[in-house]
Amino acid sequence: MEAATLNSPQFTTVRSRRSPLKLYNNHSISFKSPAKFSVRASATGGGDYAVTLLDYGAGNVQSIRNAIRYLGLHIKDVQTPEDILNAKRLIVPGVGAFAAMMDVLNRNGMAEALHTYIEKDRPFLGICLGLQLLFESSEENGPVKGLGLIPGMVGRFDSSNGCRVPHIGWNSLKVKKDSVILDDVANSHVYFVHSYRAVPSEENEEWISSTCNYGIDFISSIRRGNVHAVQFHPEKSGGKFPISSFYVYLLEIIIDVGLSILRKFLLPNSSLTKKPLEGKATKLAKRVIACLDVRTNDNGDLVVTKGDQYDVREQTKENEVRNLGKPVELAGQYYIDGADEVSFLNITGFRDFPLGDLPMLQILRYTSENVFVPLTVGGGIRDFTDANGRYYSSLEVASEYFRSGADKISIGSDAVYAAEEYLKTGIKTGNSSLEQISRVYGNQAVVVSIDPRRQYLTSPYEVEFKSVKVRNLGPNGEEYAWYQCTVNGGREGRPIGAYELAKAVEELGAGEILLNCIDCDGQGQGFDIDLVKLISDAVSIPVIASSGAGKAEHFSDVFSETNASAALAAGIFHRKEVPIQSVKDHLLKKGIEVRI
Repeated sequence: MEAATLNSPQFTTVRSRRSPLKLYNNHSISFKSPAKFSVRASATGGGDYAVTLLDYGAGNVQSIRNAIRYLGLHIKDVQTPEDILNAKRLIVPGVGAFAAMMDVLNRNGMAEALHTYIEKDRPFLGICLGLQLLFESSEENGPVKGLGLIPGMVGRFDSSNGCRVPHIGWNSLKVKKDSVILDDVANSHVYFVHSYRAVPSEENEEWISSTCNYGIDFISSIRRGNVHAVQFHPEKSGGKFPISSFYVYLLEIIIDVGLSILRKFLLPNSSLTKKPLEGKATKLAKRVIACLDVRTNDNGDLVVTKGDQYDVREQTKENEVRNLGKPVELAGQYYIDGADEVSFLNITGFRDFPLGDLPMLQILRYTSENVFVPLTVGGGIRDFTDANGRYYSSLEVASEYFRSGADKISIGSDAVYAAEEYLKTGIKTGNSSLEQISRVYGNQAVVVSIDPRRQYLTSPYEVEFKSVKVRNLGPNGEEYAWYQCTVNGGREGRPIGAYELAKAVEELGAGEILLNCIDCDGQGQGFDIDLVKLISDAVSIPVIASSGAGKAEHFSDVFSETNASAALAAGIFHRKEVPIQSVKDHLLKKGIEVRI
């Protein structure tokens, strides 16, 4: 999206233009402009408005690129160490694993250039790993040496105190001193996704500008002079603006926390026409996630659909695919409505497309231009060979999704096969898609989607798999059930239970579990509390409850009765039966912290 060109660097007020966005299948979207808005600085120049970005090639940096461009700033990518030393403003949006990042920086001579640049108090903003690299070392796959500018070692969160690791979600900050870029945060939630953290000490106290609590107090941001770094992701900490249409310019949508922080660093002399609303954040919030099942309909168009126990076709004579809207439009609307994350599930599996032409990549690219909360994509994350005979590894597929705007990828069937092999041999080969992607991008970037079906038992000793006493009896009065995992969209049952699978994939490197239930899917009778409690009690990674939500009370039930970190819904949001904000209002009334 092009920024308006100004004759002066100052902010001014002008009328915006309609900017059509070309979509796949010859569709286009027009962005409806509000009457007035505060325009960014010119994007056509370079000069004072150039931002140097160090993208070392791991994870999603597309969102930070979109934010920078929206603010009207030209991006210069680092190619050599000299580019770092000559930067006017430098951003390091570190994502992935610490060891992999430092290896790239050291091999290319960029670590030394970074050290010199920061030592000279040049304008610097590090994000996530971009903060951690400033410390002496990290325990992640190490110890591995950092730049050594700030005293202290980056260590892993301790899950033994009840905290789930990774730390994923919207948490609050305690601002310790004048941080400059955090001046407008005002007790709001910001988005974290990490397993490692630095802790305050007497030696690094002068650097700390804010802390966050997750079991312990850890450093959430630092500032000394012109050097800033944050552990959270401002580019994913977008708020919402009370307007009726999604198709407006980003500035009108993201006037809250995320863009405010970036603006303070990138345009320190600018002034906001609106300030972020005062927040009420006190701790880690429960997340409400909107899910979009995406597939081609019978006409070849990509649509959002919703299944009834995984059947996505209408019960009509035509038996057509249920069409609930266009993916990019719905994702944008859910962002405006207050969804904490948006999850795409590709249930078609575009196996004949060369990787660069995958339709889901287009959806991600367009969505990430306008949706500044975390995006997860699942479906087809595995090794495959396209129609041209070109082989792609699962790591290549995941990498392309990350580059296109995904923050997390979700693995389904492939994770089941990997877990079965691991439980059979007890050996971590490192060759599964789950292990490879986790090793390169960090386990916080990998979600495992579990699709179990309830199998009733008269006794818990009938099978070798973990079973539970269920609150809803089976068809013949059975009091127990085990949850059989399935693959291929629920069409094939496997000899492994949901409990066993969850424990195995945590060992193999999963950072989060998306827990579905085929029996509850599309029924609107509530989440399977027995299943969610079984799995969320069994693992120390976050669990997302899915399948069955029919009203706001179902969300409070699952959060009150289980250790779920998030709850996901699709149909009730698509059909506008229960707005996302109504869910959050209900949770607040029940004393459950959510992002508002």
